[in-house]
Amino acid sequence: MHSPLLFLSVPGLRPADVQAMPRLRSLVEAGSQQPLTASFPAVTWPVQTNMLTGCRTDQHGVVANGFYWRESAEVEMWTAWNEKIQAPQLWDLLHEHSSELTSAVWFPMLSKGCGADYICMPAPIHNPDGSESLWCYTKPTEFYGDLRDSLGHFPLKHFWGPLANIESTAWIVDSAVLAAAEFQPRLFYLYLPHLDYAAQKYGPASPQAAAAVIELDEVLGRLVEGMQQSYGAQQLTWLVASEYVITEVDHVVYPNRLLRQAGLLTVKEGERGGEEIDMAASQAWALVDHQFSQVFVRDADADVIRQVEQLFAGLEGVDEVLCGDQLATRGINHPRCGELVLVSSANSWQAYYWWLDDEQAPDYARSVDIHRKPGYDPVELHFDMETRGVPLDASLVAGSHGAPVKSDAQRGIVLSSAADLLGDEPLQDIELAQVVLGHFDIELPA
Repeated sequence: MHSPLLFLSVPGLRPADVQAMPRLRSLVEAGSQQPLTASFPAVTWPVQTNMLTGCRTDQHGVVANGFYWRESAEVEMWTAWNEKIQAPQLWDLLHEHSSELTSAVWFPMLSKGCGADYICMPAPIHNPDGSESLWCYTKPTEFYGDLRDSLGHFPLKHFWGPLANIESTAWIVDSAVLAAAEFQPRLFYLYLPHLDYAAQKYGPASPQAAAAVIELDEVLGRLVEGMQQSYGAQQLTWLVASEYVITEVDHVVYPNRLLRQAGLLTVKEGERGGEEIDMAASQAWALVDHQFSQVFVRDADADVIRQVEQLFAGLEGVDEVLCGDQLATRGINHPRCGELVLVSSANSWQAYYWWLDDEQAPDYARSVDIHRKPGYDPVELHFDMETRGVPLDASLVAGSHGAPVKSDAQRGIVLSSAADLLGDEPLQDIELAQVVLGHFDIELPA
C-alpha cells in the first residue's frame, strides 16, 4: 500500500526561508526540492484550486478570491462553497480509483461541501444581532464538537486581521493531528497561513516576517511529531509547497477612483451612510485582489473597454492591461472574469477604494469586514486599537502578491521527504496535482 501523503500548502514560503527552518530541513533532508512557480493570478483561491485540480483558471473557473455575479450585480467575497470549482479535485480522482484512498482537507478555501472524506473549515455563525458565534464546518458534522472539547473553539480572531498570529495555524495543526488519529486518511491536505500576515503588514524582509518563519517552523515540528504518532508505524510522505511569494511593495494604484474620475463608475448612497459603488449602473468598475483587478464593463461595451484600456495603459504601477485574446495568454479567459484585467508591477498593489473624500467612505471601510468589501483589503492588518478602526491609508501595506511570476524573487519552492516524488525539473502549481496522484500510481485525466 502507498504511504499516506501529507500535503502542506504554505502561502509566502520562500526558498530563503528554509535555511531558518531546521525542523522543515530535517523533514526533507533525505528528500528533494524544486523551484515552484505560481500561475497567474497568484492569490489564495486560484492557486489552491490549481494545485488541487491540475487545471488553470480558465478551466476551473476560480478567477480570484471572490466572484462578481453579473446577473444579480452582487459580489461574493470569501464565502463561496466548493461547487464553484468546475473541475474534479484530488479527492474526487482518488475516489474514482479506489474508495480506500480517503482524503482530509483542513482549512483551504472553497473546501466547504467538497468531496473529501474529512473536512474542517471556519464557518462562524452570523447571529441576527450582528454578532458572530465561533464554529467550524466539519465532515463528519459532529467532529467539530470533538475538536472544540479537546482544543477549544478555533481562534478565528487570530486567523486574519490585526490579531492574526501563530495561534490559528497551531490550532489547525493540533486539530489535524487529532483527525489523523481518528481517521488516518491516505491524503491529508493542510493550509498553514501564518507567513501571510507579517510579510504583508511589515514586508517580507522585515524582522517580523523573519520571526514568523521561526514560529511556523516550531509548529511544523509539532505537526510532524503528532502525525507520526497518529499514523503509528506507517511511513509518511510529506509534500510542502509555497502557494505564492510575497514581494515588497512601495506603491499603490486605485482603479476605482480612476474609473470614477473618468466618469465610468457610478456611486450611490450606502445603506449605513457613505458611498457605495452602484455596480448595475456603472459603465465600469474594478474588483481588486492584491496585485490584479478585474474590470467589469456593463454589457461588455467595446467603446468602454477601449476607454478603460487607454486609461490604464502606461500608468505607473500597472504592468499589463489585458482584454480580449490577451486574457487567454494568461490563462484567465473565463466567463466569470472581468472584461479587462489590470496587472500590477511587482512593487505595486491595488486598493479597492472608490471614494474621493474619506468622509464619504462606507462604514465597513474602517472595519475588519472581508465579506462586505468588494475587494481585498490588507490594510485591515493595520487596525488602529486606539481609534478602533482601520485607517484609510493604503500606503501602509508593505508586501503583496498576485502578479505573474517574472523573477526568482517571486518564485516559491516545493519540498518533499521522498527523493523521487518531484522529478528533476522546476514545477508549476498546476503540476502538483499529478505529483500527488503519481504517488498513488494514478494519472491525471487529460
